[in-house]
Amino acid sequence: MSAPVRFPRFFVTSPSPCPYLPGKTERKVFTELKGPHAEQLHDALSRIGFRRSQTVAYRPSCVDCRACVSVRVVAEEFKPSSTQRRTLRRNDDLIVTECRPWATSEQYELLRKYLSSRHPGGGMAAMDEVDYADMVEHTSVSSFVIEYREPDAEGRPGRLVAACLTDRQGDGLSMIYSFYDPECEGRSGLGNFVILDHIRRAAEAGLPYVYLGYWVEGSPRMQYKVRYRPLDQLGPDGWSRMSDAQQDALIQAVSKPCGKPSEEVEGGSKDGAPSDQKQYKLA
Repeated sequence: MSAPVRFPRFFVTSPSPCPYLPGKTERKVFTELKGPHAEQLHDALSRIGFRRSQTVAYRPSCVDCRACVSVRVVAEEFKPSSTQRRTLRRNDDLIVTECRPWATSEQYELLRKYLSSRHPGGGMAAMDEVDYADMVEHTSVSSFVIEYREPDAEGRPGRLVAACLTDRQGDGLSMIYSFYDPECEGRSGLGNFVILDHIRRAAEAGLPYVYLGYWVEGSPRMQYKVRYRPLDQLGPDGWSRMSDAQQDALIQAVSKPCGKPSEEVEGGSKDGAPSDQKQYKLA
């Protein structure tokens, strides 16, 4: 006789200031990912908008706001823009390696450089090497770190210029956190290249989607996500395709007055700073 399947227990965090929209508060519902069925639970929860932070799956559960919308790129139908094609050509010489989820000092130093340049006052500014190791290594699902390195003079993997902590799900790749060298000469668009590479890798593996986390209308640092087509969004009735007209309007809204697209927000977490594991206190 097989053991009964145990339904996960869900908990809710206390309200705290929203990191995306000034004047708003956020609240999250979460559960632990543990036991022999953690992988299956993670897959099921991801399909209804949950994200992973170490061994916890969470999603927004705000009382008076629904601005956070889960989005995913349809990998096999992806159509790169002219800017995205240039980004691919500019960085396609990088050597990409899928590594086990094991934190290294080299990765951490790159993360510190990225944070000090792009998010000096963000929630991760105080992250030390142990915190980084916890973020990468504490996982109960199929996770890996993808490293992007410049080739050396002999064509071998050289300097690390970007990295991404990624989960492999049954229906796609979920980008948990990416970072890169913001001062790398001749490498503009590195953050976007990491996303484009994930889309390419998913399509080659026959995985339908690349999960980008939450798109938050009104939050400038979340608007880069609408530039990837086609894009699915999760609503009350399930997943639906974001129309070209909607994406065009959203892109136009964050463009410069002259009509030239502003610089895309690149890299970083697909949901802003990773959720602080300490805030998830189980009753």
